[in-house]
Amino acid sequence: MLTLAACVRAVLVPTLVLLAVGPAFAQVITSGPASCPGVALTFDLCPVRGGSGYDQRLVDYLIEHRIAATFFMSGTWMAKHDDRVKELLTVPFFEVGTHGQVHAHLPAHSSESQKQEILGPVALLRTKYNRQAPLFRPPYGEYNTETVDLVKALGLRFVLWSVVSGDPDPALSAAQIETRLSRLTKQGSIIVMHANGKGAHTYDVVTRLHEHLLPQRHLTPMTVSEVLSCQPPAP
Repeated sequence: MLTLAACVRAVLVPTLVLLAVGPAFAQVITSGPASCPGVALTFDLCPVRGGSGYDQRLVDYLIEHRIAATFFMSGTWMAKHDDRVKELLTVPFFEVGTHGQVHAHLPAHSSESQKQEILGPVALLRTKYNRQAPLFRPPYGEYNTETVDLVKALGLRFVLWSVVSGDPDPALSAAQIETRLSRLTKQGSIIVMHANGKGAHTYDVVTRLHEHLLPQRHLTPMTVSEVLSCQPPAP
């Protein structure tokens, strides 16, 4: 099981593997087109110890205001939250991706072990929920060349982020997170947050984004797929 500290490390601690360059790593998606008048709000659903593991108030707000979002679900989380998975899948302006089976550190594993970690939730979504999930986000944002090659071979799209909210960090206030997002968010951004109940200020930050920052910048919330296929507005 993933602890809160591990969740914080997942979004705040850069890893050497993220610095790798070369043709294979060009397949790793961090943002949409700079001309896109929208941003992707993404929420990781990694397993946690204690608590409900689900931010119902946040999800209700997104639904009430018809805010498009993408949720990256781990297999372990899905197994414990069947009703929540079904809820997310019924919302037409939500999309789902996967986030590994047990939230493992992929570069520490063999190619075959990585494959099983990647495929676990993909298979579960297909067999139990009849849903294809082509978007994959690696646990902790960690990967190596084997990870990238595997994701491509499996026909998945490798999605990271361009803006780190830091929402699981208990040391960050809502105002500090909002300041960070205000500084970094731009056209085509992919923002990473959490919907597993461990973001103390995620709900407040999302409401501020929706009611102030995004309208002020004429940015529309979109799913990751919408941002990646986004066309600039007509002149």
